[in-house]
Amino acid sequence: MSSYQLAQLNIANMKYAIDSPEMSDFVVNLERVNKLAEESPGFIWRLQTEEGDATSIRSFGSDILVNISAWEDVKSLHTYVYRTAHTKFMSRRKEWFGKMEDAYTVLWWMQKGNYPTLDEAKKRLECLQAHGPTVEAFTFKKAFSAPDVQVEKDSVEYDDLCPVT
Repeated sequence: MSSYQLAQLNIANMKYAIDSPEMSDFVVNLERVNKLAEESPGFIWRLQTEEGDATSIRSFGSDILVNISAWEDVKSLHTYVYRTAHTKFMSRRKEWFGKMEDAYTVLWWMQKGNYPTLDEAKKRLECLQAHGPTVEAFTFKKAFSAPDVQVEKDSVEYDDLCPVT
C-alpha cells in the first residue's frame, strides 16, 4: 500500500459573475456534485470555505474558480470525473466557463495525511504549464504512479479522457 495520496487542482475561467442568472444552474448543482465527490470511493478531502464550496476563493484571479481535492489514487479520481453524474455536469462547462489556453488541471502525489495548499497547487500548475507532464505535475493523459509504487512503465495513459468533449 502506498504512503502517498493524489492531489488535484483544476481552475475555470467564469464567463459571468458567480451570482449572475447565467451561472445559476452551475451554482444550484454545485452542492450535489460536491456531495457526489465526497461519497465516491477513494475521495479523501476537498478545499472548501464555511459555505461548503470554494467559489469565494479567488487565488488565481477574480474570474477564476478553483477546485482542489485529495484522492487515494488516479483511478478513483478518474472514475469520479468521467464515470459518474459529474460527467453530465462537466459536459455543460462551455455554458459557464471560457476556454483556457494553458493547462488548467494538474495532478501530483503527496504524503498521506497532508492536504494540498493553494500555493502548492499554483506551483504544480505552473510546473505543468512550463515543462509538460512530469512526476512532479502530471495529467490524466500522462499519469505517473505514486513514488513508492513499483510499475513496469514510468507513466500510465488514460485513452478515454473525457466522453463529453
